[in-house]
Amino acid sequence: MSQDKASTMDADLHKVFGKPVLELYEAAADHDASPALARALELRSFLTLTEEQVARVRDRVHADMDPDRDMGELSADKLRFDAQWLDAALEARDAYRAALGELLRTMPPPAQQARPVRTAQLRATATLPPSAAPAPQRAGAARASRP
Repeated sequence: MSQDKASTMDADLHKVFGKPVLELYEAAADHDASPALARALELRSFLTLTEEQVARVRDRVHADMDPDRDMGELSADKLRFDAQWLDAALEARDAYRAALGELLRTMPPPAQQARPVRTAQLRATATLPPSAAPAPQRAGAARASRP
């Protein structure tokens, strides 16, 4: 599971939330957890999975290019496919890093997240002078005929 694997943004999460990632996952299970924490951990899970994909493709390409490997096993088509796969995985990783970084930059400090927001409802009470109020039209009143 992605909770157990490290991501490149774990230090940033720890800095913003003040706890290691495993403790953040435990805190997120609480019903009072902030929506920002839940969203950050969701993005982190996607990032972790994507970084794992990048590592797998990288390792596969390194194994295929091993100098001790038989050159007859090399396949340009396979390497092209791996390059496309790696490009897609790197693009996804960059997008998740950017989204998580933006979330961490724009969210309120943890001390402010826990406080409920209070709003006061204001009521406007004003009375208009009688001359300013529009006169109601009379129901069923006949219109004057035009000459």
